[in-house]
Amino acid sequence: MDINLTLLGQTIAMIFFVWFTMKFIWPPIMSAIEARQVAIADGLAAAERGQSDLAQAKTEAEKIVAAAREQARGIVDQASSRANDIVEAAKSEGEAEKQRRLDSARSEIEVEINRARDELRAQVAAIAIAGAERVLAREIDANAHRDLLDRLAADL
Repeated sequence: MDINLTLLGQTIAMIFFVWFTMKFIWPPIMSAIEARQVAIADGLAAAERGQSDLAQAKTEAEKIVAAAREQARGIVDQASSRANDIVEAAKSEGEAEKQRRLDSARSEIEVEINRARDELRAQVAAIAIAGAERVLAREIDANAHRDLLDRLAADL
């Protein structure tokens, strides 16, 4: 193999190309690669932070939902208690109204009974007077009086 001028020129050109590439081309490419690596690492770190923030947000959301459920239970219990109080008040009010009406009905019945008694007394007095008139109209006879009193009793 002969070393000739072409091989020497190609070697010099290759050395110059490698030096030029390492001096001017390689550093911007390496800095771009390093910047990209840093950006990727930052993105991965941000993704990890996002994952942890998401997990933390989920736990906080669960806490908020649990607190809201507990508050809702409290509201439902309070409403149920209030409803029971209203029902009890209505029952007692109904009982009072029932008792008032019963008392009113009893007093009306008592008035009606007294009125009926007064009417009955008036009728008995009228019958007694009628019976006395019949007895006096007839002659005084014990058998006739007894018969008349029996009819009078039957009329009553």
